[in-house]
Amino acid sequence: MSETRLYGTDAEIRALLSDAQVWAVVGLSANERRPAYGVAAFLAQHGKQIVPVHPLAHTVHGAQGYPSLAAIPFPVDVVDVFVRSELAGAVVDEALALDPLPRAVWLQLGVVDEAAAARARAAGLVTVMDTCPAIQWRTL
Repeated sequence: MSETRLYGTDAEIRALLSDAQVWAVVGLSANERRPAYGVAAFLAQHGKQIVPVHPLAHTVHGAQGYPSLAAIPFPVDVVDVFVRSELAGAVVDEALALDPLPRAVWLQLGVVDEAAAARARAAGLVTVMDTCPAIQWRTL
């Protein structure tokens, strides 16, 4: 396990990267300069269905956007969180209110909320924090 990764074992992350197909990317907009844009492209290039989640509901990389997790009309496997740390807890709570629950929440590199991660883990979700799927894909 990497030193900065506070949650998520190598086996859990490897399983998510290989098996989880639908990734709701919270904070993804059409702004090509934002890290979420590039990571979403990476996930899509590796066969993942991305679902942009942003208040403006942008269509990004050809994928229909939604203003919130609750507005997505189908189940998601991973909620990938690209918001500031102080906003991450609310996103995790929104993920925990979904029915069915996602398989995982993934707080991106630099996004750290110990309490939110603990809530997700306690609810049975695989919880990854402070790393990026593109980085982990290359590492694992």
